[in-house]
Amino acid sequence: MSSTPVLEFILRNYKNFNARVTRDAILAYWRHLQGGGKMFWTLAGAMSSAQLGITLAPAIREGLIHGISSTGANLEESLFRLVAHHSYKDFPEYRYFTKADDTKILKQRMRRVTDTSIPEDEAFRAVEKFILPMWKQAHESGNRRFWHEYFYELIQKLPAKVHEGRADESWLLAAAKANLPMVVPGYEDSTFGNIFASHVKFKDFPASIAKSGIEYMAEFYDQYQEMSKGAGIGFFQIGGGIAGDFPICVVPSIKYDLEKKAKPWAYFCQISDSTTSYGSYSGATPNEKITWDKLTDKTPMFVIESDATIVAPLILSALLECRRFPKEADKLISKLEA
Repeated sequence: MSSTPVLEFILRNYKNFNARVTRDAILAYWRHLQGGGKMFWTLAGAMSSAQLGITLAPAIREGLIHGISSTGANLEESLFRLVAHHSYKDFPEYRYFTKADDTKILKQRMRRVTDTSIPEDEAFRAVEKFILPMWKQAHESGNRRFWHEYFYELIQKLPAKVHEGRADESWLLAAAKANLPMVVPGYEDSTFGNIFASHVKFKDFPASIAKSGIEYMAEFYDQYQEMSKGAGIGFFQIGGGIAGDFPICVVPSIKYDLEKKAKPWAYFCQISDSTTSYGSYSGATPNEKITWDKLTDKTPMFVIESDATIVAPLILSALLECRRFPKEADKLISKLEA
C-alpha cells in the first residue's frame, strides 16, 4: 500500500486548469520547505466552522505552517468547534430555505453559516463565562494583551471534560501549544469582538486591554524579519479580505515606512472563489502585488480558483504525506511530475 496515496492521486490526475495549479502549488510549497523555508497562512471565510482543523491542526504540529493571520471569526470558531461540536446542526438543504425557515433557526438560537450552524448557548455564552474573567483580570492587573493571546491561554486551560470536538482537530489548540506567531486583524468584526465591545460599553473594562491592529503590525515587523531569515517565508492565502491584505503589507511597510531592508515573500498561493474583478483585493491577480512591492517577478505564484473547503484539505494531506514520508514522496514526484 502506498504511503503517499493523496500525493500520488494528485500527481496522476491533476494535469490541467485549476487541478494543474493545485499540483504545482503543492510541489513548490514542498520544495520551499525542503530548502529550509517557512510558510505563513491566512484564514478568511468560515473555515473553522467548516472544520479545516482536521488537516490544519496536524499541519501545524508537523511544522508545515509557521505563522497565521486569522479573522476573529475563524479564531473563535475553532474554539467553538472544540467545546460545542455536538450541538452544531447541519442544514444540507439550505439552498431551498425560505425566510420562514431561517426565522425558525433563529428561534432555535442557532446561527447559520451556509449549511451548518453555531449554537448560541453552547458556544457563544459558554465561552463567554470563561473569557470574561480573563478580561476583567487583565484590567485589574493592567496587563494588555493581543486578541489571540487571550484565546491561546483560554483554549489551553479548558479542562478536557468540556471538549466535545476532538482536541487533535482544533487548529487553535495546536497553534497555542506551538505559540505560533499570529495576527488577528479586524478582530472587532467577530462575535466575541461584539461581546467585548458590549462589556466596554458597560464599563466593565476599557477597550485598551486588547492591543490594537496597529500594535499587531508593529509587532509583526519583527516577527516577519525573524521568520524570513534564511530561505524566506511564503504566503498561503485562503480567500481574501483583511486576513490576507493585512499581513502581506508588512514587506512594503518595512521597506518604505521603517526604511529598512526586507526580503520579499518567497512564495505565494491563493485559494479563491472570487473571479478577477475591478478594484477587488480578493479578485486581484498576484502580478498586481508586484507593483506594491509585496512580491517580485521571481516569486512562485499560484491562484487556485476553487472552493477552499475542497482544495485546502487535499493540499494539506499531500504535504503531510511529504513530511512523514519524504523519501517516498520525492521518488514519486521525480517519477510522476512531468
